[in-house]
Amino acid sequence: MKFSFQVGMCDPDHYLPLAQAAEAAGFDGITVPDSICYPQEASSKYPYNEDGSREFLESIPFIESLIAITAMTAVTERIRFATFVYKLAVRQAPVVAKQVQSIQALSGGRLDLGIGISPWEEDFAVCGVPWEKRGKRFDEQIAILRGLESGEFFGFDGELHSMPANKMNPAPAAPTPLLIGGHTEVALKRAARVGDGWMCAGAEMEELAAYIKRLQQLREEFGTADKPFQIFTTGQNAFSKEGIEELENIGVTSVVIGFRNVYAMEPDVSLEEKIQQLQWYAGEFING
Repeated sequence: MKFSFQVGMCDPDHYLPLAQAAEAAGFDGITVPDSICYPQEASSKYPYNEDGSREFLESIPFIESLIAITAMTAVTERIRFATFVYKLAVRQAPVVAKQVQSIQALSGGRLDLGIGISPWEEDFAVCGVPWEKRGKRFDEQIAILRGLESGEFFGFDGELHSMPANKMNPAPAAPTPLLIGGHTEVALKRAARVGDGWMCAGAEMEELAAYIKRLQQLREEFGTADKPFQIFTTGQNAFSKEGIEELENIGVTSVVIGFRNVYAMEPDVSLEEKIQQLQWYAGEFING
């Protein structure tokens, strides 16, 4: 089992010291959430909390996740980073490809790119991107990200994207792992078909086991079962050795550890308390 520490939705001054503390404590990775803005008016529902509300985000500080990761890689040496998850569908794929390749070059290839489709129509409206055909748009963006990492000329002519042949330099030494977020059948199929992993935003153990079983079935169907495949999930079940073992047994490869329920609007704590918390967890469950 690998362990990641969630950094984000906090005082911007906390990012760099938390990254250094997590690396020193023995965490394998750091995950960073993604949000662009908070709309004044919204009708979309959030699918990952009980009531679908989004008010918990209104006063939460968000550093753009790839910028935050770039800063944290500069003050660390070993620890990996993952977006959890990056709203690719509302962004321009070639620009994201250049950002990702630049991070890989500067960090020594320490980025895993967790990507998804925003559940909020307002994100699309703010970015001037159509809400319609968002799944098709996302699929084409994945193909563009992969093609532009080849180091060779690559063009694309799809239903929603048309891009003349171009190449980017420096290309990464190894392809960036693309981890697909989402709990729907469509998202699971996408992860099994074209992903290097899947990211779960939270589920009870029985539900999580069912998701992973379905992923395994789909990977067999798509002929991708032999490829390396990561499974990230939030770590609410990872605060006991028995829980960690159960997660491992159902196929989870990485748990994301956090100590604050932002959905419930729990207040943030000081940097010192956060460092004490992550050091405690590492001593109990990672290095023990």
